[in-house]
Amino acid sequence: QVQLVESGGGLVQAGGFLRLSCAASRSIFRLNSMDWYRQAPGKQRELVTRITSGGSTNYADSVKGRFTISRDNAKNTVYLQMNSLKPEDTAVYYCKAHSIMNDYWGQGTQVTVSS
Repeated sequence: QVQLVESGGGLVQAGGFLRLSCAASRSIFRLNSMDWYRQAPGKQRELVTRITSGGSTNYADSVKGRFTISRDNAKNTVYLQMNSLKPEDTAVYYCKAHSIMNDYWGQGTQVTVSS
C-alpha cells in the first residue's frame, strides 16, 4: 500500500510564497508521473502541474512562471514551490502519483491566499 503524505499549506497573504511537499511511503514501481491538482470551492478539480518519470514538466497557464514542480527521487518526494500567490490560487491542493497499475492520491492540503 502506497501512502502519499503532504506537508505545507496554510494561510498566506497575496504576493507571498509557500512550498508544498508530497512524500511517498515507498518507491512506486512503473511510475509515470507525479502531479499536483487543486480544487477551489464550486469548481472542478484541475491539473496544476506534472513531472514525468523522465523529468519533463508542464504547467497550467494560470500558474506558469509562478509555480515550480521538482522532485527528490532518493526521498520519494515531490515539491510544489508557489510564488507570487494570488487569492485565485486558494484551493485544496492534492498530490497524485500515476503508475502503470494504479493512481495514488494524497489527502489534500488547504492553501488560502488573503487579499
